[in-house]
Amino acid sequence: MPPVRGSSVRYSIGPGYPTPGVMQLLVATGAVFVLQILASFVASPEYYGDREAWLIGWFGLRPSLVLSGYAWQVVTYLFLHSGLLHLVFNMLALWMFGVDLERRWGRTAFLRYYFVCGIGAGLTVLLVSLLPFAFASDMYRAVTIGASGAIFGLMMAYGMLFPHRTILFFVFPIPMWLFLVITGAFVLAQAGSASGGVAHYAHLGGLVVGYLYLSIGTGGPWAEIKYRYVKWRMNRLRKRFDVHQGGRRWDSRVH
Repeated sequence: MPPVRGSSVRYSIGPGYPTPGVMQLLVATGAVFVLQILASFVASPEYYGDREAWLIGWFGLRPSLVLSGYAWQVVTYLFLHSGLLHLVFNMLALWMFGVDLERRWGRTAFLRYYFVCGIGAGLTVLLVSLLPFAFASDMYRAVTIGASGAIFGLMMAYGMLFPHRTILFFVFPIPMWLFLVITGAFVLAQAGSASGGVAHYAHLGGLVVGYLYLSIGTGGPWAEIKYRYVKWRMNRLRKRFDVHQGGRRWDSRVH
């Protein structure tokens, strides 16, 4: 009787162990969240109305303060989060989308893209807060925190590089390109509605800046996308003109 062999089919959840750049962002963001917790025990509860708000007041993104010289806030706001769930969801998305992107681009290009999208999202909030509308005046004094703007930029890149990969949308499996379309439409609708908040403009900014960076840039991630596009076009042309790669096939036409 032949030996019974186990199934050769393997299942995996997620992209695997975090890559170096993703791990650095996870550790740094987690460490800042620990500082937020510690700040709640050492700060005066009267400062800004609660114990940890002094940290958010200095390092969260408040357009009125950025224009007053607090320029570092367009970077530091990415590492602050409003609660554990906010942190967990953002870091989960960073792991899900960031690992494969870093494997494609390398650590330096990946981190550059992450911060370009995050800073671009912050600048989007800043620019919108200067518009001559009532909601903009509220945004001018409001504080934005969280890595969501950079995360939405990662989603844009993932959708452009891996459009046909399947992900779960609630309980429904859909291709990544469709998930990106749904997400973009939702963010655009929320940002344009009367209830649109600061975070929606940061999300929208991350998507737009990510798309522009990948579409206009001349190196890094854009080089990979251009290569894949050219390779796809060449394969289509080969099929169209019946061109065969390598060797000789005397039973086929060669052009």
